[in-house]
Amino acid sequence: MRPPKKKAAALGSAGVFVTATLIAGAVAAPSASADTRHGQDREARGTAIAAARAAKAGIDWQNCPADWGLEKPIQCGWVTVPLDYAKPNGKQIKLAVDRIGNTGTKAERQGALIYNPGGPGGSGLRFPRRVTTKAPLWVNTAKAYDFVGFDPRGVGHSAPISCADPQEFVKAPKMDPVPDSEADKRAQRKLAAEYADGCAERSGEMLPHMTTPNTARDLDVIRAALGEKKLNFLGVSYGTYIAAVYGTLFPTHVRRMVADSVVNPSREKIWYEANLDQDVAFEMRWQDWQDWVAKNDATYHLGDTRAEVQAQWLQLRAAAKKNPIGGLVGPAELISFFQSAPYYDSAWAPTAGVWSKYVAGDTQALVDAAAPDLSDTAGNAASENGNAVYTAVECTDAKWPTSWKKWDRDNTELHKKYPFMTWANAWLNLPCATWPAKQQTPLNVKTGKGLPPVLIVQATRDAATPYEGAVELHKRFKGSRLITEKNAGSHGVTGLANPCINERVDTYLLTGKVDAADVTCAPHATPKP
Repeated sequence: MRPPKKKAAALGSAGVFVTATLIAGAVAAPSASADTRHGQDREARGTAIAAARAAKAGIDWQNCPADWGLEKPIQCGWVTVPLDYAKPNGKQIKLAVDRIGNTGTKAERQGALIYNPGGPGGSGLRFPRRVTTKAPLWVNTAKAYDFVGFDPRGVGHSAPISCADPQEFVKAPKMDPVPDSEADKRAQRKLAAEYADGCAERSGEMLPHMTTPNTARDLDVIRAALGEKKLNFLGVSYGTYIAAVYGTLFPTHVRRMVADSVVNPSREKIWYEANLDQDVAFEMRWQDWQDWVAKNDATYHLGDTRAEVQAQWLQLRAAAKKNPIGGLVGPAELISFFQSAPYYDSAWAPTAGVWSKYVAGDTQALVDAAAPDLSDTAGNAASENGNAVYTAVECTDAKWPTSWKKWDRDNTELHKKYPFMTWANAWLNLPCATWPAKQQTPLNVKTGKGLPPVLIVQATRDAATPYEGAVELHKRFKGSRLITEKNAGSHGVTGLANPCINERVDTYLLTGKVDAADVTCAPHATPKP
């Protein structure tokens, strides 16, 4: 499940990097052991060919296009990669990259730090803005590294894919995700199958190649284009799965790697089971938020116990179902908006504030927050593209159940105890059941020879990437260190002020040193109302 975007109304009914000079040896030989075992020797050869080309070509850095929203001195450029790594001389696509130079001296510089924010479907192009906006947590790291972002294949400016007309895609209100009848389920199944067909129709050529291993290979080509012998990478959320796959395919190419809020890399979990696990974790974090809202009843007047807050939620949901608020906001749009609270602590107060206004009689705040804005064509196109990439990657990465009976049984059962997200998440992912492209077998993530210590950071109550994912990656990457933020659940821990974590992330990125043992940190500050 992708992090929510402010105006995103998702599918069906669900809410959801100076020209790089070639350094000698910038193209190290690909790590063959993992590749060959997975029948990926052709892709490994293809990656080496593409990386050698990219190292020779470098990146022609220019001022960024005005409409990209990236201020000087951030520069933008392009890296060419094969659509299919098994055919490195076949069709090529261009990936958008941007960068800002390190803020310290030449002597302090340690190379480029590449970032991915997750998704699948998220753009990393805003990463260099952490320097231009003087983000306090990143001041030390910025002295040592150029901050490099990119749009992964299919995303944004990088050969973007689409599955539906963006304006149609965001239209509201959508069907209530929670079905009242078999007829409701049939209608949702039809929408999901039509969406899958739309992906084939609009982006068919790209679909078979929209995989995490290909994004990891793209990352290696970007590394080579930057003139970097080894990769420094910060991956958040789905970015941790890119990290897991890259570390498995190219262990000798890794220098420093931070995995923050970890997707469970187990083959059994990618992706059907991972989404079911989310439903359970979302319910837990939804309740954490409700407890906080209740504790701050003097501010929000939504009830002073979790039960009262939940009763208010059910009342709101029922009212919106009967009569969509402002004609646009039904249960699906409500879930889309409210799910940001279990995702991010930073959304706790704003979400409660909007809700509180609604209960006090101001419906406009809720309509503004939760309804699509049809005049925002660029935002809507970005939202549709993000959803298309999310679907394409998850559906192509792994084999999904094709039996509706299984989907129905699993989600009906889960919904009984975890009703907040279950059905919305099911419909979001159901296109994978009728996916038109060949579905792959996920890589067996493991420690290859030469992999340095990887730093893993995770909150115990994360909804989008449950804690077990971090434990699993830690087990698979020998020598890795796990920093656990206990009794916290915000998604994306490295972006939050918590000295126990921030200082260790800085130390690792600046020196490569990790603690002698795993570390447990107290939670960051609870949001203020």
